[in-house]
Amino acid sequence: QLQLVESGGGLVQPGGSLRLSCTASGAALENYAIAWFRQAPGKTKREDVACTAAVDDTTTYVDSTKGRFTISRDNAKNTVYLEMNSLKPEDTAVYYCAAPLGRGVCYVGPRLYDFWGQGTRVTVSS
Repeated sequence: QLQLVESGGGLVQPGGSLRLSCTASGAALENYAIAWFRQAPGKTKREDVACTAAVDDTTTYVDSTKGRFTISRDNAKNTVYLEMNSLKPEDTAVYYCAAPLGRGVCYVGPRLYDFWGQGTRVTVSS
């Protein structure tokens, strides 16, 4: 069974950068779409951030992260990355990676994702 572990979170000043990693075990990540979600403090909803599909390597981003965040995958390391630049205080959240069981395509919203990591906290503050 696929297991996901996030890492790379931390405290960063506004305008700074972080790279998050989502490392898989139990299965080959290349067969799965991988999405990043985030849950801001005090919010119950997990917001889409970015996704990389397995079927055609397409990537998608939520409007608030376009041009600042980049999702990529290294199948040899069984890892997906989220490079985050020009960070803003409103990017503060717990970031989760997730994968859907099945066709390797990205879905909007967390409902259709079956496998989740435990999350890594990102705090953007001066």
